[in-house]
Formats: sequence, structure tokens, C-alpha cells
Amino acid sequence: MYSGLLIILFPLVAGYLIPLRSKALIQAINRLLSWMVYVILFFMGISLAFLENLSSNLVLIFQYTAVFFLCIFCANLLLLVLLERRHPWKNNHRQEKLPSRLHMALESLKLCGVVLGGFALGLTQWPWLQWANAGSEYALIFLLLLVGIQLRNSGMTLRQIVLNRRGLLVAVVVAASALAGGALAAQLLGLPLKTGLAMASGFGWYSLSGILITDAYGPVLGSAAFFNDLARELVAIMLIPTLVRRSRSSALGLCGATSMDFTLPVLQRSGGLEIVPPAIVHGFLLSLLAPVLIALFS
Repeated sequence: MYSGLLIILFPLVAGYLIPLRSKALIQAINRLLSWMVYVILFFMGISLAFLENLSSNLVLIFQYTAVFFLCIFCANLLLLVLLERRHPWKNNHRQEKLPSRLHMALESLKLCGVVLGGFALGLTQWPWLQWANAGSEYALIFLLLLVGIQLRNSGMTLRQIVLNRRGLLVAVVVAASALAGGALAAQLLGLPLKTGLAMASGFGWYSLSGILITDAYGPVLGSAAFFNDLARELVAIMLIPTLVRRSRSSALGLCGATSMDFTLPVLQRSGGLEIVPPAIVHGFLLSLLAPVLIALFS
């Protein structure tokens, strides 16, 4: 366990120790990070194609995805609604015209296309493709280094995180309820508790959770983690404009780790500028927790 934890934490911490002053370099790191996600997901698709009893494993992936998504999503929503009732988030914002939610959903689904592309190539069963597993491990280490650099240079300070009570509170509720949902899903599916907790620790960061879970548990659970967290983002995009009127905490919390990047424009236009600082703090904390918890539980 400790060696696996070190493999994940070392590049993450090493990247976090690298300060960058050049905006052009930071933008280049962000673009490279996006490309590395595509590369690793492509490798994940290839690995999936080399599974024995492929057809039965595809059914298993669908089953795991459905159960984990329902348990985690419902647990998140229940506790976030309770949080909103106990600590209402008052505001006077009027919703702006929103970006196309269909367009944003299609952007997310492009990642599914990358996995399917790798899967289609893997079905050829060319012997040299078996190097995909080793290639994905090296690519993962490099990706975590880039993630650490990105987090260090996101502009968030410890003072800003601690002082933003709403972002911190929603992040704690999301993390705790997701782990409870993951534990329930593991019980329903007959999986070890630690496996369920690891699956729940992606917090919507599908590009990372799928990769880390694949590395720890294999392509079946890795694919289920990817599709579970992707489904979370897609549902959040569709529900944010409705939820933000009744429960701003729920609208923010359901975005998970993506609230600091991909879903931030929808949150801002639906909830106003005042939702942006809590959204960034919330996303930052969950992004920091995700790889550490997945490594710990796996």
C-alpha cells in the first residue's frame, strides 16, 4: 500500500513544489495536461480490450457504474439539501443567459470517444499493444507531476481556502457523503469496503479517477470509475440552473472537483459572481483530496 501511495504522492508533491511565474508556461502546462489525459484514457481503452471474458466484463462495468453513480449521487444530494436547510445561502442574483449545456455535455463525451478509440484498436489484439499497461503507468506519473504544478499555480493560498467558509463546508459535506455512498455501493455489489471508498474518492474528476483505479484494480473497475464520474459531471451540467434557485449548496456540491474549471462557467452564469470564490475553493480541495484518498484506499 505504501509503495503505491508514494508513487502517487511523490510526483504530486514534486509538482506542487514548482512555482511558475510565466503565464505562457502555465497555459502550456494546462494544455499538456489535457493532452496527457487523452493519452492515458486511450491506453485505458486498449487495456480494456485485452480483458478475458470481454462481454461479461462489459455488463459488469455497466452494473458497477449504475450502482456507484446512484448511491454516491443520492448521498451527495441528500446531505447537500440538509446543509442548505441548516445553513441557507442567501443571494439576490438573477440568472444570466447560459452557455449551451448540450455543447458542454458533448465536450465531456469526447473523452468517451477516446476510450472507445483505444478499445477498438485493442480489439485487433496486436502483441505490441500489451505495452499499453506499462505506458499508462509512466504517463500517469507524468500527469500527476503536471497536476501538482497546476494546483500550485492556481492562485489559491491557504488563507483564501480557510477563510471561504461556504466552499470549505460544501467540500467537506461532498467528501463525507460520497464516501458513505461508496461504502453503500460496495455492500450492494459485494465488493471490499476499501474498493468502494476508492471508487467514491474521484469526486467527479473522471480523467484522474479512471486512470488511478485502473492502475490499482484493473480496467473493469477503472472504466466504471471513469463512467461514474463522467455521469456526475453531465448530470450536474443539466441540473445546475434549476438547483441554484432552490439549493445553491447542492448546485455547487454536485459539480465535485470540476467546480474550479469545467463547470465553473455554468455556476457563474447561474449563480452570479459571488459563487465563484466558493466554487474555486471547493474544487481545489476536492482536487487535492482525490488522488490522495484513491491511493490511500487502494
